[in-house]
Amino acid sequence: MKSIRQVLAAAACLAALSLCVAFAVHSRPARAGDPSALWHVVHDLCVTDMRASGLPAPCAKVDLAGGYAVLKDIRGRTQLLLIPTARVSGIDSPLILAANSPNYWRAAWEAVAIFEKRARRDVPRDDIALAINSIYGRSQDQLHIHIDCVRREVRDTLRANLAGIGPRWARLDVNLAGQRYRAMRLDGPDLGARDPFKLLARGDPAARADMGLETLAVVGATFEGKTPGYILLAGRADPAGRDLGSGEDLLDHDCAVLAR
Repeated sequence: MKSIRQVLAAAACLAALSLCVAFAVHSRPARAGDPSALWHVVHDLCVTDMRASGLPAPCAKVDLAGGYAVLKDIRGRTQLLLIPTARVSGIDSPLILAANSPNYWRAAWEAVAIFEKRARRDVPRDDIALAINSIYGRSQDQLHIHIDCVRREVRDTLRANLAGIGPRWARLDVNLAGQRYRAMRLDGPDLGARDPFKLLARGDPAARADMGLETLAVVGATFEGKTPGYILLAGRADPAGRDLGSGEDLLDHDCAVLAR
């Protein structure tokens, strides 16, 4: 008779095939493959394995108390996905703005430690970005935050425009990966209780009215006086104008910024 571990390993292989179908195309084709593939991997495999054996396979991490899992994406050597263990559709879900909702962004930034292990080096915070796509720019109907390197030109453009980024949302005067974003600055080495979803909804009534149109990114930054912090970037999808709201475009899954 097969052991539980053998059954789970076989299921993990099937899940990997499902993910290949789901992510074989860039996430912007909104229905490439099974839109519930991520949910099945996390709920049916990672959480089940964690509860049965204390191991998170095929995920890199499962935090049952925190309500999230970290999964290696099939694209790139370093890219990770932060995924809730509860059923949460995405940035459009009202659950993310609930008073007691987990701060998935804080958990995603803490997963940078796993990202650095895959990179096999310490990575400057300015080279790291997190992103979630709009309802039009995603392939999966389970919330997932991408964790990977920021595109080199995006990093350099942000560095050159730090003086114009303040503590309130304001439109940037420059393009990032061909799109315009609103930006705000957060000081501090970690996010703490600050949840970018809620900061966006509180600071922009139009965004709160239809969060599904929004794409959101968090880029590590170092401000004057070597002050660590973050730059929050928000964009709004315009399907008629062929802007599907894909903040993931700010990331580089080949991690050119890490090239020596």
